[in-house]
Amino acid sequence: MNSDRERVKSRTLHLHKNLLVLRFFILSSIFFNWLATEKGTHQVVLTPSSVSGVSFTMGIYLSTPKTEKFSEDGENDHLRYGLSSMQGWRSTMEDAHAAYTDLDESTSFFGVYDGHGGKVVAKFCAKFLHQQVLKSETYLAGDIGTSLQKAFLRMDEMMRGQRGWRELSILGDKLNKFSGMIEGLIWSPRSSDSNYQGDDWNFEEGPHSDFAGPTSGSTACVAVIRNNKLVVANAGDSRCVISRNGQAYNLSRDHKPDLEIEKERILKAGGFIHAGRVNGSLNLARAIGDMEFKQNKFLPAEKQIVTANPDINTVDLCDEDEFVVLACDGIWDCMSSQQLVDFVHQQLCVETKLSAVCESVLDRCLAPSTAGGEGCDNMTMILVQFKKPAQSSAPSEEQSSSNGQSESETILESSES
Repeated sequence: MNSDRERVKSRTLHLHKNLLVLRFFILSSIFFNWLATEKGTHQVVLTPSSVSGVSFTMGIYLSTPKTEKFSEDGENDHLRYGLSSMQGWRSTMEDAHAAYTDLDESTSFFGVYDGHGGKVVAKFCAKFLHQQVLKSETYLAGDIGTSLQKAFLRMDEMMRGQRGWRELSILGDKLNKFSGMIEGLIWSPRSSDSNYQGDDWNFEEGPHSDFAGPTSGSTACVAVIRNNKLVVANAGDSRCVISRNGQAYNLSRDHKPDLEIEKERILKAGGFIHAGRVNGSLNLARAIGDMEFKQNKFLPAEKQIVTANPDINTVDLCDEDEFVVLACDGIWDCMSSQQLVDFVHQQLCVETKLSAVCESVLDRCLAPSTAGGEGCDNMTMILVQFKKPAQSSAPSEEQSSSNGQSESETILESSES
């Protein structure tokens, strides 16, 4: 009897192995056929006589900027938006964005994610962060600020382990994407597995189960609009600005290492600041990803050298509020908040398409060469215009801090202050 059971078990295991091998070869065939097609379509051979008009890589910059833009427009009953992104002089495009006019029946969501050290963390946030907000119990209970805070921190958790490695690989280059797809077939959890967890981010075992998360990272600047409330969450140096009666007000703070509150946390966690950079390398004090700065097992996520914990601002919209801008530092390095607001107002007098306004900003910021540094970064901008005046008459004077407690700090900070 036992020998019969062993034979059945052996045959079952053998069958599973054969199925995995078959899956591997089928997907391999699909992948290499696709790769051959891609190469046949897009491959460019650079020779001295063929470089004219072709961008090629010189370190972190191209010989000529890529000025092709991805642009988009959308609207609902309460607002309309336009966005545009451009690679520019950089050798790779590491920005990502998300725009949903109807996250649910009464809520809109907009996010800008500026990657560094690679594109995958920014793309991961663009794909998953708004989903985590929507699924949060605190969001369903009406607490948008807390749901955003949890979603930011959740990104770091989700990018660890086998599942995190696989998702990041799929969002990466072609070879990593193929590896992620293969491991998804082999290591995806099944309902009969003993380690299966019935949540929205299932545990997976595999060769990367101990993956500590990406060394690359991303900023995240998010604006959520529900009725007459605007909630802004920010980690990093992307920025959200509102135009109120023509005046620019910053709704987020750039998280640079030399800020006193950031410096205090960095030093307490065992880090240091050199030449304005965390541990001499990262010029941000808060970011999603960058796991090498989040290795202290005795500290919570909010107190690590670099943290994904966002500042949360809640604004009561009023009749004087005209539009909101979210943009990466590729824009803010070239224009102040007030300069950008003034420029947008000028453009709106002659241009009705909001994405075209964003494109004009990108063109204005693009440097003529890489000599100066400014105007050479990736650029992404989202412009959200309110269709009709809100009903509230005064802004809120309360700010939710990064630890969830109330601070007596004015949330509308003039860009000139």
